[in-house]
Amino acid sequence: MSELHVVLGATGAIGKAVVAELTARGRQVRAVTRGAATGPRDLRADITTLEGASAACDGAAVVYQCAQPGYTRWAKEFAGLTRTVLAGVEAAGAKLVMADNLYVYGPVEGPMTEDLPHAADGSKGRARAEVDRLILDAHRSGRIRATLGRASDYYGPGGVNTVLGPPVFAAALNGKTARWMGDLDQPHTLNYLPDIAAALVTLGEHEQADGRAWHLPAAEAITGRQFLDTVWSTIGATPKIAGLGRTTQRLIGLFNPIVRELGETWYQRDQPFVSDDTAFRDAFGPVKVTSHDQAVSATLDWYRHHHREG
Repeated sequence: MSELHVVLGATGAIGKAVVAELTARGRQVRAVTRGAATGPRDLRADITTLEGASAACDGAAVVYQCAQPGYTRWAKEFAGLTRTVLAGVEAAGAKLVMADNLYVYGPVEGPMTEDLPHAADGSKGRARAEVDRLILDAHRSGRIRATLGRASDYYGPGGVNTVLGPPVFAAALNGKTARWMGDLDQPHTLNYLPDIAAALVTLGEHEQADGRAWHLPAAEAITGRQFLDTVWSTIGATPKIAGLGRTTQRLIGLFNPIVRELGETWYQRDQPFVSDDTAFRDAFGPVKVTSHDQAVSATLDWYRHHHREG
């Protein structure tokens, strides 16, 4: 296909996975990064500016928004970033696919579905709700076409800036204790990076995806204990596991701002946190989702060759 697919935030874990998925599907890709361009398909652009966002999106048929401010700066910067991206997408006459998460709902009882109210009262949840409102308002007003794909905590090849990255995989490969952030025995939906990318590209390809949010398909919810046991059994070593509770999170947060920020969404970690992806499967099925056994094995292989610190 000759249509251009633009990936914003192409050096991040999700952005890289989307670039790989688009390339595998034979699409023409522009990988946008704020840092130095390293390949013929790369473009260096500051998408926090109107000029940069317009240059990044120019000529695009579909734009995948995988960029975000630093975790501690969401409340101050995410809405502004979204406005400039929307301007670039509108100028290009493109469709926007937003790589979203589940923060908008706040604490819930039972599996999360897309029709839940956006009831988050923390600064990060409110920031994500504002971003989603801006995007869907732009769609409803006819400025752009847009869709949102929501995922939970992710892991996979290239996933290093995540609680399911080095504290689990690199630590275990180095014979250290693999640490789960939260209660080890609460079920939690985990998304695998290549599956996230495949689902986002599917949303980009289908007009019926437009105008709403979708929960991206994932393997069955799993407890932290089950997940860490899977990691250790795949390595073939005696498990060393630990769960980090709220008190420990507060102590670590005294000198680690990222961990400190996790306190706002601790409800995701001390009770069931399960995403219902039925709507996506019904609309775009049959959907192939990687099992945790296969995904953990592939992630460990990546860490063996790329990232052994832990």
